[in-house]
Amino acid sequence: MIDNYRSGRIIVRGAEYTSDVIIYADRVDSSWWRKEAHNLCIEDIESIMQENPEVVIIGTGVDGLMQVPQQTRDFVSSKGANLIVEPTNKACEIYNQVYINAKVVAALHLTC
Repeated sequence: MIDNYRSGRIIVRGAEYTSDVIIYADRVDSSWWRKEAHNLCIEDIESIMQENPEVVIIGTGVDGLMQVPQQTRDFVSSKGANLIVEPTNKACEIYNQVYINAKVVAALHLTC
């Protein structure tokens, strides 16, 4: 569960993070870096797709500046996952609504 989010800071299951994160069912990866800062490439989410999620939630930042190109969207779809792309505050809300009933992974850009 995401306890709190604001620009540059997120609290997940009681632990605070100040860098972009990937939230898996059993862990949080706080060392997530993207190949291109505000462009989500397939390589950036390959590890996510190895988890075989039912739902992938992408948080595109406070102002939604991170782009998710069509080829990245198609890659997620080709793996059979439902993709949700929203500004990070909305992505956090959605994560909290679906994580109990679905195998979900969230990749969240915390700034911009």
